[in-house]
Amino acid sequence: MSAVSRQIVLCLGIAVCVPWASAQERPTKIGFHDAVYDAGGKLLPWTAWDDALQREMQWYLKCPVNEHGYPVFVYATFMDGNYEVPRMDTIPCTQNGLGILSYLKYWEYTGKQDPRLIAWAKTMGDYLVKETLTPNRGPYARFTRSTGYCMDFPLFRAAQGDVRYGKNVIEPDKGGIAGYALLRLYEATGERRYLKQALRNAKALAKNMRPGDAARAPWPFRVDAVTGEHWGDRNANMIFILRLFDALLEHGYGKYQGPRDALWHWMKTYQISSPEEPERCLWVSFFEDYDLDNNRNSWAPLETARYLIERKEKLDPDWKQNAERLIQFSLKYFSSPRPGGVVLIGEQDDDKDPWGGACAKLGGVAALFYAAGGGDAYKDLAYRNLNWMTYYIDNDGCPCQKAQDARLRRGGWQEDCHTDVVHNFVDALVAVPEWQGRMK
Repeated sequence: MSAVSRQIVLCLGIAVCVPWASAQERPTKIGFHDAVYDAGGKLLPWTAWDDALQREMQWYLKCPVNEHGYPVFVYATFMDGNYEVPRMDTIPCTQNGLGILSYLKYWEYTGKQDPRLIAWAKTMGDYLVKETLTPNRGPYARFTRSTGYCMDFPLFRAAQGDVRYGKNVIEPDKGGIAGYALLRLYEATGERRYLKQALRNAKALAKNMRPGDAARAPWPFRVDAVTGEHWGDRNANMIFILRLFDALLEHGYGKYQGPRDALWHWMKTYQISSPEEPERCLWVSFFEDYDLDNNRNSWAPLETARYLIERKEKLDPDWKQNAERLIQFSLKYFSSPRPGGVVLIGEQDDDKDPWGGACAKLGGVAALFYAAGGGDAYKDLAYRNLNWMTYYIDNDGCPCQKAQDARLRRGGWQEDCHTDVVHNFVDALVAVPEWQGRMK
């Protein structure tokens, strides 16, 4: 271990020293921009976060709209720096569900001044409601599809990893993402078509819930929406179904109390404290293009930590301990140190590259945890992580899908470029107001 200054990363209570680079090792260019450091050699953003976000949002607001009325990034998961589509598959629930949440948060953060932001959020919601539903039969009738081919309007067949199991295969957890986002869109707009689909998803999830234990989740990872045949007993992303049930209870839909309580009992009893070995861990399975049985991920535990931090004692008297446990689990298996005091994070065991969505998620959740009393180490973790992320937003606002220079390119997988990134910046800016409006 070198004698240069060190950053301390806590992994499940064990102090692990990770060196950050000396002046000779620090890169002069990161992503699309010349690197900027403070007097101590730690990374600063190339421009203020607010400016970087504004550039990105303006670039997306210029996105061309197709004959069906949808911007390219709404119906296509892969969009390059010229707003063109190099691949035909799409992940509508994750991409647009998180996109709705990002646009609503940014719209609120900027004072609800730009009507185009809420209009774009409604366009994402309309795509989910009108174009992505399963057939009107079977256990998951008219449920939002997890995958599809972007030139199908409406979608009628699965794509990505789902297609291996049949054209009507869906991922129940992704319906939780879509349902929760649509409910939040209903709250922002009052337009009941969004509430109607959120309720439809919740009804199917409650009806098809099964007892969970240490070997299986309350819903399998993949299900044929028409026949009910299923694959993959472990399913990491239960938190958005819990969010959906909780939000519906707040709206007076008391029939979801039982499913909600059973889900939280399973999460608290089995998932949060599950073993870390891949063969027994309950944080496996999330990404739509994977069907590996033992592939742990950072995405779901970090999102679960976010909700624990948001709800605190209303959800869990042990919220702080459990939130930190999940952040540290993600750091232990997926963290990736970079020069300038930066720690990035990978997606999953099978792909530890710092894709934008998972990587920005660490920054957003760490900032929330710091603001909730988690300690200064989490503040620095969040700040340096998201500073690094700004370098992958080009001058005109076009982002890159990965926060690394290998194969640097404009555009790519839109969840990682944009829709699962913006809300993390907004959460951090709201949690730590001193980061707003200026470079630090």
